[in-house]
Amino acid sequence: MDKEPITLQGLEKLKIELEELQSTKRPKIVEAIAEARAHGDLKENAEYHAAKDEQGKIEGRIIQIKDLIARANVIDIKKLEKRDTVIFGSTVELIDLKDNKKKTYKIVGGDEADLVKNFIYFRSPIGKALIGKNKKDLVVVNTPSGDKNFKIVEVKYI
Repeated sequence: MDKEPITLQGLEKLKIELEELQSTKRPKIVEAIAEARAHGDLKENAEYHAAKDEQGKIEGRIIQIKDLIARANVIDIKKLEKRDTVIFGSTVELIDLKDNKKKTYKIVGGDEADLVKNFIYFRSPIGKALIGKNKKDLVVVNTPSGDKNFKIVEVKYI
């Protein structure tokens, strides 16, 4: 059972989601199942089957979150010595050398990854390419659409 790195914010988010699933969503789905069961024949009861499917998803997510929390290796980037090296939890400003556009990414765990927020998984192609690099380094990222070239402009531990 390998430890999984996670940011402090990511751990808090997981704990909040777990609490909501256990205290709100689980009781509601149990109630929905009981109500659907009261309607009679379960073979042809679409409400019952839909509620049971939803219950399975909720229980699966609860197990997944508990596992992640149990294996969590919490990295509080703010407590680390400030350096110019890209590490898990750091925020990296890059310049795409093809079009000179600036991009900013935060390196996070799998459950926290969200491209809309520019949170990238540390095991993704760009995450792997950035980890261990320093400010002013040139980075080549192998992507399905071809190699991308970046220059690291800034590394922040925020």
